[in-house]
Amino acid sequence: MFKPSSYYHIYNHANGFENLFQEEENYRYFLQQWEKYISSIAETYVYCLMPNHLHFLIKIKDEVEVLNLGGFQNLQGLEGSENLQGLEDKTSKIISKKFSNLFNSYTKAFNKRYNRMGSLFMPNFKRKEIDNEKYLLNLIYYIHRNPVHHKFCKDFRDWKHSSFHALTSDSTTFLNKDFIASYFEDIDNFKVSHEQELNANEEYFLEKF
Repeated sequence: MFKPSSYYHIYNHANGFENLFQEEENYRYFLQQWEKYISSIAETYVYCLMPNHLHFLIKIKDEVEVLNLGGFQNLQGLEGSENLQGLEDKTSKIISKKFSNLFNSYTKAFNKRYNRMGSLFMPNFKRKEIDNEKYLLNLIYYIHRNPVHHKFCKDFRDWKHSSFHALTSDSTTFLNKDFIASYFEDIDNFKVSHEQELNANEEYFLEKF
């Protein structure tokens, strides 16, 4: 269950041996859909899209923001019989529905473009709550270094489809740049820290699909 105001590592993989992204436009379109469906329920800090899987670091917005979303007004104004656990359940369902809509919308567009049928993503996307600062810090490094880990490139800075470039440039983005800059003191330190050796145990973060 998703918890409001909590950090999560979100990851998903292609169903079977297909790729999620076959050309540049696919990457762009997925990020467009991510912003459309997820920005209303979560802050996004870092991401990496690779041919057959993806990673995101997010923070779920607070309960009031999620429950007040357009299209979910029927959950507003609950009093008396509804306890906190009930509201948390409804909040989590709204968040899960947003993710379901994201993956379904991308799959429909992908299937239409490539004349295919059936599911594209694994049935259930993975999420792991981030419960300590060390995990949060090392996860930022891990997500950006993931293309190297999976041998898609030799230098993480060469991979075009990660948030590293948007965070270190002046380009407009849906990412929360202020959080990253503040967390690392400034963007220059953010860049330097990524270039240093990652001392974390990668097995701790290794995705299991």
